[in-house]
Amino acid sequence: MKQLDRSSVFEFMIEKIETGLCAIDENGRVIVYNKKMRELTGESLEQITQRFLSQSLDFNLEQNMLQKVLASGQSFKHIKQTFWNALGQEVTMINDYYPYTLNDGTKIAIQLSRDITQQEFLMDRPLSRYGAPLTFDIITAVSKSMKQVIQQAKIAALGRIPVMLVGESGTGKDMIAEGIHHELSEKNERFITLICRRNEDTLLAQIEKYIAEEKNYTFFAERIEFLSDGAQNRIVELLEKHTERNHVFIASIGEDPIDLIQQGRLSKNLYYLFSNLTIQVPSLRERREDIKPFVDDYFARRRMAYGSSVKGLAPEIEKIFLNYDWPGNLKELEVLLDDISALLTTEEYVELIHIPAYFKWKLKQAETVKSEQQSLFDFSGQNLQPLDEYMRKVEDHYITYALQLNDGNISQTAKALGIHRQGLQYRLKRK
Repeated sequence: MKQLDRSSVFEFMIEKIETGLCAIDENGRVIVYNKKMRELTGESLEQITQRFLSQSLDFNLEQNMLQKVLASGQSFKHIKQTFWNALGQEVTMINDYYPYTLNDGTKIAIQLSRDITQQEFLMDRPLSRYGAPLTFDIITAVSKSMKQVIQQAKIAALGRIPVMLVGESGTGKDMIAEGIHHELSEKNERFITLICRRNEDTLLAQIEKYIAEEKNYTFFAERIEFLSDGAQNRIVELLEKHTERNHVFIASIGEDPIDLIQQGRLSKNLYYLFSNLTIQVPSLRERREDIKPFVDDYFARRRMAYGSSVKGLAPEIEKIFLNYDWPGNLKELEVLLDDISALLTTEEYVELIHIPAYFKWKLKQAETVKSEQQSLFDFSGQNLQPLDEYMRKVEDHYITYALQLNDGNISQTAKALGIHRQGLQYRLKRK
């Protein structure tokens, strides 16, 4: 029997898998760069090799994550990255980075990337409207923080003042914007959603068309930080030019406005336009008391629309839902409920058997992270360690967490931790 050519088999598998793979050695030489990764970055092997070599030679350039792994010898997991690739396409990935030593002693860094672009777009899609105008009366919110959001939004509607809604994807910023529109005492003609991820020339033309009309409109610019600085300032010019009109302008952003300004992603002129009122829409993990009412309302609508028998969640599932962090917020919860409902027939309660496999995997991943964090502060059954050794472990864990929050950016992480960039790099190298 012919001996199996393992190298050709591995090359075939690397090219065919739907996970992006990239690996570099200590000299910045790219040794693995598969088809999926080429699709994600839009760059050829030659282009990516040139980029890594340039970054290795120019010490003024910010290191990328693979070079950080080589410098620190540390793994970084579940790091989310959104960027526009070389083809002008918006891409979102979840990346895992690992150090590895080959048999000949060569140190390499490996990147495994999972494409979640479509899921991200799904999270940014509006929550279901159920075919009815979305007023504040039908928004399911029992938490104190969301009641405060709605109260602030009603004040904005009363004064017809520009509003900036700040919050993560899927929190329901679009619902609050539409609620403001329906709360206006002097009604506007239409609620116009402006998707700022799309072609900004088309978007600006749309604003220019409507803003000059005799009728009044409510404009909602969804994730306005995705527009260029020039486009953002053009919007300000248009609003200032047509102050005689009684339009209402609402915008949403996904991060703190001051951070976005410092990053050059939010125009100061545009921010000043909203300086009278900025409303922070909390994440679902910050208002867990809203989870069960949202679920109950979802199933009540299904019973009314489809004659479904489902009444709610079994106690075990309710506990899982209340403990999960919901990184995609209300939209992630709604998508999950849609998937669960597709499996139900005559069941009255959602059991573990109805939970999709992908969500069970998410729960397992989340539990792994929590157990790692808890082990640092669980002293039962352990011998005491030297204090400096224990404190270093805590510091390392905290630095890893801070790096993940800042997408691996050394400068931003050092600023958040209140230490010098060189000090952070020293701590990474000592690991």
